[in-house]
Amino acid sequence: MTYIEGVYWDLDGTIANTELEAHLPAFNLAFNDFDLNWNWSKSNYIELLKINGGKNRIFYYSKIVNEHIPYEKVINIHKRKQYHYLNIINNNTIILKTGVYRLVSELYKKKVRQFIVTSSSKQQANLIIRYLFKEFQPFEFIISSDDVTFHKPNPLPYLRAMELSGIKNYKSVAFEDSNPGIRSSLAANLPTIFVPSNIPTIIDKDIDLNCFLDSLGNESTKVNVIKGPKLDCKYVESSYLDKYLMTF
Repeated sequence: MTYIEGVYWDLDGTIANTELEAHLPAFNLAFNDFDLNWNWSKSNYIELLKINGGKNRIFYYSKIVNEHIPYEKVINIHKRKQYHYLNIINNNTIILKTGVYRLVSELYKKKVRQFIVTSSSKQQANLIIRYLFKEFQPFEFIISSDDVTFHKPNPLPYLRAMELSGIKNYKSVAFEDSNPGIRSSLAANLPTIFVPSNIPTIIDKDIDLNCFLDSLGNESTKVNVIKGPKLDCKYVESSYLDKYLMTF
């Protein structure tokens, strides 16, 4: 039987719902600081999430509204956005998604190695991980947007993480919540479990995903397996990851 050795977690939308709760207001505050007449609504932002990376979103939006912004200014706007994002996190407004703390804790106790692979900056990722996991630090390292030239949906972030961990792909699982994330992990040949965030996501038809859960579950919240192996209890445990690996 295959036993899980490594778990690669995406951050935003997978560990915690942060896009609408922290990233979006931080962008709007930064736009205001630069006297831009921009205010992204939730629906605007959900559409813009198809563009991976905050700086890319700003640059893309500037072209949509015909306001040419030099890339140097885009970088400065994004730096200001990061400042506001960190303040929002420090104001204790973000919580872990259902079942995440329970599963992360179980894997940590069983000495399953865990890692973060995110398109966020290293500073943002470190802050939110320290905030959400105050009692222990379960993640061995973070691969962030600062660590790779190409971001999700490119496989490079996961390939870099796999290289650093040294764990074979058939003993690993990735958790993702978005089409770019799934494309990245699957292109790196990593078994991937999709658990949606609070942002409506329709998986692209050309993605061959074989495990889709509505949450990780807990004692009061039973998991609905949309696609993948059946659960032996209400929620996802490390034994379920072993079971899934046998089907990949």
